[in-house]
Amino acid sequence: MRQWLLLGLLSASLLGCQESSLDGTADNTTVQPDGAQLYAQNCAACHGSKGDGGVGVPLDLPDFQYGVDDHFLTQTIRHGRPGRVMPAFTELTDAEVDALVEHLRSWAPGKPIIPTNGTIQGDPQRGQQLYAENCASCHGSKGEGGQGTGVTFSRPRDLPIIAPALNNSGFLAAATDQLIKAALVNGREGTPMPSFRKKGLSDQQINDIVSYVRSFEDQPDPNPVGSADDEPLSITFESPYSVEETIEVLKRAAIGRNFRIIRTQTLEDGLFAEGEQNPNQIILYFCNFDLVNRALAIDPRVGLFLPCRVTVFEQGDTVQVVAINPKRLAYLFNNAELNRLCEEMAQTYTNIIEEATF
Repeated sequence: MRQWLLLGLLSASLLGCQESSLDGTADNTTVQPDGAQLYAQNCAACHGSKGDGGVGVPLDLPDFQYGVDDHFLTQTIRHGRPGRVMPAFTELTDAEVDALVEHLRSWAPGKPIIPTNGTIQGDPQRGQQLYAENCASCHGSKGEGGQGTGVTFSRPRDLPIIAPALNNSGFLAAATDQLIKAALVNGREGTPMPSFRKKGLSDQQINDIVSYVRSFEDQPDPNPVGSADDEPLSITFESPYSVEETIEVLKRAAIGRNFRIIRTQTLEDGLFAEGEQNPNQIILYFCNFDLVNRALAIDPRVGLFLPCRVTVFEQGDTVQVVAINPKRLAYLFNNAELNRLCEEMAQTYTNIIEEATF
């Protein structure tokens, strides 16, 4: 026993020290991050294994690649898009971010990237009117971007991507004036974004739009980042009734709010043989299909915690009624529009359980 303990301590000591070469000098060789592997681990689930898009925008479009610089990609990875699905990857090292950017560039090599320096001088008041005429139909009247995510169910089928939010703090931190202007001048082939120069706008008019977009920085962030720690994990009430009685009053309360009962099952269903499950631990499933459709249209990933469910169980001399808090789950998705729906769902859970345990 002591021999194994000694070996474990020696191994830990060796891991905590620099490796030394045979001649006694320190070996400072480090393994370079693998951009392809980092992409597969952190990005592919949303942007596609080859950058062709999904929940996230397609990254392999040549017009996108040639219209953004490394600064834009780096800052996007670092800041994300608060409230717009794209999370901030603050835990990655600078070397890992550089490796990711290098991997992204491998899909469209060879064309020079636009310059990033220089502030655009324009009139934001004139730009506001031009924005309303040329941009608002896709990017929203206040720059809030298109609704939903990039997957087909949550966006119009004739749009390959959702228009990005231009008032987003992450976008404004990543995009320079010159980058925004280049997107307006050149458009984005393969997306609904046209060339404003081909639409007949003058250079000054384009500058005015850039100045108006930049003015979003002076406004409060429409999607401030909160903390999941601010929300309890569950919505919990104590019932004055038995487990069986509580299930019945929950059903009536749910039906009264236009929900359909799906099924009941024991909490241990599938974990123990039939007849061996605890009958005093019950899950009630119920659904409002209008709510489900609205939720899936905003973000299909919300299907991970649908349909609605409430667990009823004995704990000592009391009966507890517990539902997972949708407001806490919303933080998993970084989608401000979904946050608002999850607040509605949380209030609905509370109302149903409160009525059933009154």
